[in-house]
Amino acid sequence: MKALVLAGGTGSRLRPFTHTGAKQLLPLANRPVVHYALQAIADAGIEEVGMVVGAHGDAIRHAVGDGSAFGLRIAYLRQPEPRGLAHAVLIARDFLKDDDFLLYLGDNYLEDGVRAFVRRAAADGDAARLLVTPVPDPTAFGVAEVGGDGLVRRLEEKPERPRSDLALVGVYAFTPAVHEAVRAIGPSGRGELEITHAVQWMIDRGLAVRAETTTRPWRDTGSVDDLLEANRHVLDRTQGQVDGKVDPHSVLVGRVRIAEGAVVTGSRIVGPVVVGAGAVISNSSVGPYTAIAEDCRIEDSAIEFSVLLRGASVEGAPRIERSLIGREAVVAAAPRPPQAHRLVIGDHSKVQLTS
Repeated sequence: MKALVLAGGTGSRLRPFTHTGAKQLLPLANRPVVHYALQAIADAGIEEVGMVVGAHGDAIRHAVGDGSAFGLRIAYLRQPEPRGLAHAVLIARDFLKDDDFLLYLGDNYLEDGVRAFVRRAAADGDAARLLVTPVPDPTAFGVAEVGGDGLVRRLEEKPERPRSDLALVGVYAFTPAVHEAVRAIGPSGRGELEITHAVQWMIDRGLAVRAETTTRPWRDTGSVDDLLEANRHVLDRTQGQVDGKVDPHSVLVGRVRIAEGAVVTGSRIVGPVVVGAGAVISNSSVGPYTAIAEDCRIEDSAIEFSVLLRGASVEGAPRIERSLIGREAVVAAAPRPPQAHRLVIGDHSKVQLTS
């Protein structure tokens, strides 16, 4: 079995970050989201991976390389513009050949990986296998209607009246039968070739499409809130380790990982927290579920449940939480209002001063 990882797309819900970088490279615990996908694929025993990339393909190549760091062999496949998941399968035809394959959205985080899913897909021999999970609001997802035998009866994309609460997670296992399906369908109302339409085409022609339900933590990291929640899940599984410098006036509580080259002075850090190499934290309070990337600077501030990208700086901030702060961004205290006002007022004027 091969794998096809989708790492293109515009990431509109994560703008402005995706104007300058790929959403798959945003970090969870200081590691790009797509790294977790690739590690899960390698852990499942798959060795050959095609990565579909778009406008930020060079950045993804730089962050991932040839795949050897994961025990993988990666081929990069260019998608000139994001035209849907089924279109990605279409352009990957030469790479996939007639092999079964795993389709994995590169901005997804699955806490338990896909090892068992891949094993069952290979053993069952169904034309397709979909990973689904119950969600409170199915209208925001592709939704599967599943029969008592586990076979999918119908798929709907963001339905107004969902037939079930089972959302498509973004992990699929396919046999070569899907190639005829992606060639047969036309663009949706939004101008894309939808994988849900291709799978429905297979169902309508009597091919077996099976759903596998998971209730383990899963996040589509396509929004800031989901990215922060996925970061929390990863940090919950992170062990503490101090390789950087922490002065005697600082306090570390719980699982705190401080990389070599980071410096902490006069501060209190309550884990789980990770601090990247070259970061400097001084006279500050860092609360749980915070990931501070390389070369960040936090001074005279309080921050928690947040993600800081490489080179970000926070100075004089009384309290920051549930925030995503971009590369080389600067957050600083606003100037204090003046203690006195100097006025030059013309005749018949009226001026009101704030206290």
